[in-house]
Amino acid sequence: MGIPHIFCHKNRILLGELIKTDFKLRYQGSVLGYLWAILRPLLMFAILYIVFAKILRFGDGIPHYPVYLLTGTVLWNFFTECTGQGIQSIVMRGELLRKISFPKYIVVLAATATALINLAINLCVILIFALINGVSPSWSWLLVPFSVVELYAFSLGISFLLGAINVKYRDITSIWDVLIQALFYAIPIIYPLSMVIESGSYGMLAAQVIMLNPIAQVIQDVRHNLITSQAVTTWEVVPGWYGLIPILLVILVLVLATLFFRKRSKRFAEEV
Repeated sequence: MGIPHIFCHKNRILLGELIKTDFKLRYQGSVLGYLWAILRPLLMFAILYIVFAKILRFGDGIPHYPVYLLTGTVLWNFFTECTGQGIQSIVMRGELLRKISFPKYIVVLAATATALINLAINLCVILIFALINGVSPSWSWLLVPFSVVELYAFSLGISFLLGAINVKYRDITSIWDVLIQALFYAIPIIYPLSMVIESGSYGMLAAQVIMLNPIAQVIQDVRHNLITSQAVTTWEVVPGWYGLIPILLVILVLVLATLFFRKRSKRFAEEV
């Protein structure tokens, strides 16, 4: 999986074609088609907003809470879609792998790139929604793409790692689905992190543990840079250089997963 292979003209063409095919197949046969890329996170947001903002009052005291919640929902959906598609991508493209010889990482890149396209569309919706809700544009908005790159790198690393294991042990997909459900409540998506900090004597410790998770760190950074400075970031709760742990974890996961994927990919065509 070296640099020359990544920028090979033939591989770029194949990657582009796979991305187009994946994106078309995702919504083929659907009445609303590509609109589901926007409607799915919006419908989830609507349900969460009614339950947690209107009934349970989680958003009290948070400026522009509807945009705050929508941002967390969209980024979470991106992570789950990216990893879900990435983990299954090698198995789903088994027939292609047996017929054609090409770098196997292209299949994972194509599957995760489809989720990245959906995220780009939904970020445009968030910006429009933010402006309508009274959020003032600022230079900090320019920092959002860097957080997106970090989240994508983390998702890609997980996809490489679990996708390679899933070729031989198909239980990985089901196990990941369960972990995703648990992880949803371990990240401040529907509740503000300040609620955790103020929850008791161990509140700050719990918040520190939560913010060492790269997903939580990215979501809070995007909220802080895009919506309100009241969104607590990692640097505000994790002391000193420990605030770098989420970023270092992303790099570590991506590097180790890439090496593992490269080693296992030699047997994909036989095992898939």
